[in-house]
Amino acid sequence: MGSFDIPNLIEALVLGLALSMDAMAVTLSNALCEPDMPRGKKLAMPALFALFQAAMPVAGYFGGVLVADLIDAYAGAVSLVILGVVGGKMIAEAARELREPEACSTARLTYAEIALEALATSIDALIVGVSLAATGKGIALYGAAIGATTLACCLAVLVLGRRVGERFGAHAQLAGGVVLILIGIRAFLS
Repeated sequence: MGSFDIPNLIEALVLGLALSMDAMAVTLSNALCEPDMPRGKKLAMPALFALFQAAMPVAGYFGGVLVADLIDAYAGAVSLVILGVVGGKMIAEAARELREPEACSTARLTYAEIALEALATSIDALIVGVSLAATGKGIALYGAAIGATTLACCLAVLVLGRRVGERFGAHAQLAGGVVLILIGIRAFLS
């Protein structure tokens, strides 16, 4: 089951950064659409996004372990396909957002909606967990790094707020998709 070393840590942090782009974009969008959001709700976003981003790869990993023997011979190709699809989806969503920015809803965001957003933005992490099982990576390191990176990135978005949104927005999600594809290519070639 993967080892803890500097290259794995760096890869886990880069993967966490790539996977956090959706959560960052949603956090920013929520904060911009509801500028007077209560502090508790603002802090619930990074916390819930991080929790789901950390838990979903673990769930995918253990689900993937059940079929790991079946895909062991094709681990690199499976990782490339999975991360390529997830990264491609992120790129497509970013391109759509760049073409047609979403308008803000007039309704107030609820905690239940934040939890649903956290679930929706972490589905990619579930799929990545299957890829990690196929390649034998250490899920504790990757799950923790993905969750911690998501928490840090979403908190940074709340602090930097409007300046980040105006500059990066969908571009950050686009970069995240590219990073996932590059990690998939690396897994395929190694």
